[in-house]
Amino acid sequence: MEWESVIGLEVHVSLSTKSKLFSGTASEFGAEPNTQANIFDLALPGTLPAFNEEALKMAVRFGVAIGAEIGTRSVFDRKNYFYPDLPKGYQVTQLDFPTVGKGSLTITLEDGSEKVIGVTRAHIEENAGKSLHEEFSGQSGIDLNRAGEPLLEIVSEPEITNAEEAVAYLKKLHSIVRYLDISDAIMAQGSMRCDVNVSIRPKGETELGTRTEIKNINSFRFVEKAIHSEILRQQEVIEDGGEIIQETRRYDANKDVTTSMRSKEVANDYRYFPEPDLLPVVIDESFIASIKSELPELPDTKKARFMDEFALSSYDAGVLTATREMAEYFEEVAKSCGDAKLAANWVTGDLLALLNKNDIDITDSPIQAQRLSTLIGRIKDNTISGKIAKTVFESMIDDSADVDEIIENKGLKQVTDTGEIEKLVDEVISNNPDQVQQLKDGKEQVLGFLVGQAMKLSQGKANPGQVNQLLREKTKQ
Repeated sequence: MEWESVIGLEVHVSLSTKSKLFSGTASEFGAEPNTQANIFDLALPGTLPAFNEEALKMAVRFGVAIGAEIGTRSVFDRKNYFYPDLPKGYQVTQLDFPTVGKGSLTITLEDGSEKVIGVTRAHIEENAGKSLHEEFSGQSGIDLNRAGEPLLEIVSEPEITNAEEAVAYLKKLHSIVRYLDISDAIMAQGSMRCDVNVSIRPKGETELGTRTEIKNINSFRFVEKAIHSEILRQQEVIEDGGEIIQETRRYDANKDVTTSMRSKEVANDYRYFPEPDLLPVVIDESFIASIKSELPELPDTKKARFMDEFALSSYDAGVLTATREMAEYFEEVAKSCGDAKLAANWVTGDLLALLNKNDIDITDSPIQAQRLSTLIGRIKDNTISGKIAKTVFESMIDDSADVDEIIENKGLKQVTDTGEIEKLVDEVISNNPDQVQQLKDGKEQVLGFLVGQAMKLSQGKANPGQVNQLLREKTKQ
């Protein structure tokens, strides 16, 4: 039997406010356990919440960016459940009246095709604390530093059909929240986490199958692997005569399997009711308009501008606008060196390879935009060849000297003196009579070999264009 999968994603984004959602406690990653929790976070009797307006602005900022409906009246609710890292015994969230309603994202797949994925809602809620198991033998510790941190939970429509689409959707979300500067979205630190809902059904059917939820996946690669693993598991269960039960599962990256955690709760299990200590949040159109007027240039708009202004391919423009920092780096290089295509080649090629190899963010690049621009400028003014530029680039990684100093100190200046190049060409012609005759007889591909011989003699310093031209002139009949 042929199967098709139906996937929905619930993405939790930690909003980068200075304080928590309902208390004035600092909200920074990496602090010592339980040093960022006040009496409200600890749920001491008599404490009351005070709503953080900055979290509301960030949520609306996201909603406007994806063309979503904005709730002019949103209501906070209590979601009741017991867990040791949830001191109040409930989580404050939004159920029926979220801040952000229906919107959509357009994703681009590897084959260049595009697909629109609906966003059901994005609601504001508070984070729970964290249970620590590894540090204690036979016990668990509770760290309440992140209890009460503001989250934006972004829920997709079940319109994703495979792991590739899921990862593309996640990467698009990641890019947007970074452009909007509402979260650093560092998945390894938990500031962007993903719950994946997966079900399968016979191909061509319209009725949804029973879904399972895979909790708290914190990397694009693990999302892809978890989806593949869960789809395969569900197929095997059904084909062996079993039934899929609605449950919450976790992904074990070491074994590449999903394992059961607990039966999946439904809304009634949480006994939702409106938060009695918080009034509804009411905003007007002028509030929304002011946020809309402050939006930065977003990834899709920037990509279209790069294609138009710099004549870049869709692929190159997509790579260069994947993050705001990458786009800003490229634009500085392109405008400074005056050659956008060459700048794109270097940024998407040698620079990205360097960053990926060493797991470095563009903001920490050992080669700043202005230095790369200078290097490209030296290719353009024939100070060095493109091949020698790669040698200079490697030196620039550990050597903070000026590009011109590196070229001078290593003796890498390109030979452009016509007399010197003519001597090289004469030597190549003398040493390779057979190939010269083939070129004279019309075998054009031999020219590349002869140019290569000249470049070898010059240790890569000769101007290849001049070598090419002189070889042609000297081998004419």
